[in-house]
Amino acid sequence: MKSEREVKNGVSEEEREVKRKRSDSPPPPLGFNNPLLPLANAYDDDDEDEENEQKKSQTRGVVKGEGNGNKAQEEEVDDDEDDDAFKGRRKRSRNVEVRRDCPYLDTVNRQVLDFDFERFCSVSLSNLNVYACLVCGKYFQGRSQKSHAYTHSLEADHHVYINLLTEKVYCLPDGYEINDPSLDDIRHVLNPRFSRAQVEELDKNRQWSRALDGSDYLPGMVGLNNIQKTEFVNVTIQSLMRVTPLRNFFLIPENYQHCKSPLVHRFGELTRKIWHARNFKGQVSPHEFLQAVMKASKKRFRIGQQSDPVEFMSWLLNTLHMDLRPSKDASSIIHQCFQGELEVVKEYQGNENKESSRMPFLMLGLDLPPPPLFKDVMEKNIIPQVALFDLLKKFDGETVTEVVRPKLARMRYRITRSPPYLMFHMVRFKKNNFFKEKNPTLVNFPVKDMELRDYIPSLPTAPEGEKVCSKYNLIANIVHDGKPEDGYFRVFVQRKSQELWYEMQDLHVAETLSQMVELSEAYMQIYEQQEK
Repeated sequence: MKSEREVKNGVSEEEREVKRKRSDSPPPPLGFNNPLLPLANAYDDDDEDEENEQKKSQTRGVVKGEGNGNKAQEEEVDDDEDDDAFKGRRKRSRNVEVRRDCPYLDTVNRQVLDFDFERFCSVSLSNLNVYACLVCGKYFQGRSQKSHAYTHSLEADHHVYINLLTEKVYCLPDGYEINDPSLDDIRHVLNPRFSRAQVEELDKNRQWSRALDGSDYLPGMVGLNNIQKTEFVNVTIQSLMRVTPLRNFFLIPENYQHCKSPLVHRFGELTRKIWHARNFKGQVSPHEFLQAVMKASKKRFRIGQQSDPVEFMSWLLNTLHMDLRPSKDASSIIHQCFQGELEVVKEYQGNENKESSRMPFLMLGLDLPPPPLFKDVMEKNIIPQVALFDLLKKFDGETVTEVVRPKLARMRYRITRSPPYLMFHMVRFKKNNFFKEKNPTLVNFPVKDMELRDYIPSLPTAPEGEKVCSKYNLIANIVHDGKPEDGYFRVFVQRKSQELWYEMQDLHVAETLSQMVELSEAYMQIYEQQEK
């Protein structure tokens, strides 16, 4: 007899039990095979198999250590794990096999190798376990039998690959490692290395290097590829490469190995590539550095959009400083090179009290006089000229500068501590509600032996027993040519080994006269303090 509850619900206990079992059973298999499923773990490498074998060996030790278990079960587990260990040893022996007599070394084509771009697989677009084919130069992922590199070796008959992280070279599909000294030059191009002795001798080197195409180039004076409206990055990088302490710091990765910022490491890689004397080509592409800049600046500076070198220089130095400092109040190589100190005195209108404060600076802005509004007799605009001496009076502690924001005030600036490297920025561009205008005033400045004390008499003297030189030499001069919106930037830099000047604009590098440097429309300058 059915209970009243079963009659009311219309479902018996037996039917309810059948439904419960049916819901607990696994779903039926698909009627087709997913062709992408074998490629889901294509990034797995044989090195990961070795880690799995180590974990199995640890588990085996735990199983053997249990004395209360069934002995037959222990022997059965040991037999299974011995079989797994045998397979692991066979795979491991295949991985660690090292040979020098690879028959495919003559297929390596150094002309197509380019390690300046992002290290992503050209098929899966993954950055895990990426290998470069040394025959065609393309990037592929993994080297197991289901990987893209393995497939490429069978389809294209390309057999030599280098791991972009470990720098080990393998032959695929055979799977053995190639240990041949003839591949060391490729490793040096992939990851340039400098010893501390080599770093100290860079400024004394006068020897030219030769690329694979037969062209000659100077280490440190190589052109940078303009990817798309990125000349503002190129002129900034070329200028910073002349700052000797900053360059020496980034040439040795051990100095910043504690830092986890990708921007710091990409800047270090770019520095080493620019100063490397064994490059395959005479130019460098800052593609990876630009990707790190776009990510760190949240696309404030990005490829395809022109920006101001002064804004980029200020952002880059501050970001590198914050990433390099070990603590909040600690210093860094950035502040050691560029940081000075200003004394600022404020006088508000209608208030006789003065506010005095001291503030650090990395760059000094110089205000240019306004250009004439009217044309001369020849119906031409006169291009005015001004001496750097007159512009630096702003920082003598006596000249008054009126500011409107945030409140109308009279300001006096005085340099209380000059840094080893002085950066000047000429304020040439001004924006209004309608357009952007440029001040074409030429600045007359000394290239060598600029006595800062003659420009700023109030500069403090050095303490007794210390000799501080107040003379500076120009090492980099960024100029702007053309209209405000459609113009372009280029830079003049000095080669210290021979005291020669070079004009650099993207890939164009040419020697020039020091007189040409003085005739340019200077926009940003870097002066180096002479030795004490």
